[in-house]
Amino acid sequence: MGLIEGKVAIITGAGAGLGRSYAQALAREGASVVVNDFSAEAAEATVRQIVEDGGKAALNVGDVGDIAGGESLLKAALDRFGKVDILVNNAGILRDSSLIKMEEAQWDAIMHVHLKALYAVTKPVFSWMKDNGAGGVIVNTTSTAGIRGNFGQTNYGAAKCGVIGFSTSLAIEGRKYGIRVWNIGPAAATALTAHMPEAYQRQFHIDRVAPTLLYMVSDLSGDHTGKTLLAGGGWVGECRFEVHEGYVPGETITPQEIARAAADGKIFFPDRADKWVTAYGPQQG
Repeated sequence: MGLIEGKVAIITGAGAGLGRSYAQALAREGASVVVNDFSAEAAEATVRQIVEDGGKAALNVGDVGDIAGGESLLKAALDRFGKVDILVNNAGILRDSSLIKMEEAQWDAIMHVHLKALYAVTKPVFSWMKDNGAGGVIVNTTSTAGIRGNFGQTNYGAAKCGVIGFSTSLAIEGRKYGIRVWNIGPAAATALTAHMPEAYQRQFHIDRVAPTLLYMVSDLSGDHTGKTLLAGGGWVGECRFEVHEGYVPGETITPQEIARAAADGKIFFPDRADKWVTAYGPQQG
């Protein structure tokens, strides 16, 4: 019996890349998968491959960047499989540019796919999970670009950091309903990282991320919720924001006193970027 035998999973952006890898992995572990993509040809190819391999899959083609698209996706799952247990918000695009050169359309496109779609898809699915009382697992896709930044990705970085804020709050809302919410930050060789060196393409093979996703959506992860896991290249680990113990001034405080405290290491964390890069790989993800 598979890890998620009998479960129903929705995956956005599952026509290629990580989404297709996720869909195939979940199907192999016993889930029925609703494959969503903007490209009908790509989505159909994923569904066809899953079915040929003996799995169960249904097709949903369309833009998930508005609430009607999200509701249509939920309906597709209910009409075909009668329920939904797992949602993976994976759809993503890049519109890279330095801020000075960035057009409004580049900003809006990223927010539409990465944040508006997050709301539009998750709201109806979360509501159904809550109303039906069976719980569920939602996994949202973040990136190191939203955690430590990347040149030319102020739009993408803003959206991906926003994903973490969305998930952290939703995990609190979902706790009493048995709905667990995660973030996954994948590092994988996909169309979005085609510019990376050949060594990256080899180490960060796309299928090395799916095992972490399977852990997250299965009972193996227990009651963990509200957490972010980075995964790729044979490495997996939690990422989280922490608050420095800080500096407690006297009765009055001045900018000069803050400067002295900062110089003495009482405000800022030590720079650990080198250790992060060594463990996780290049700064793209």
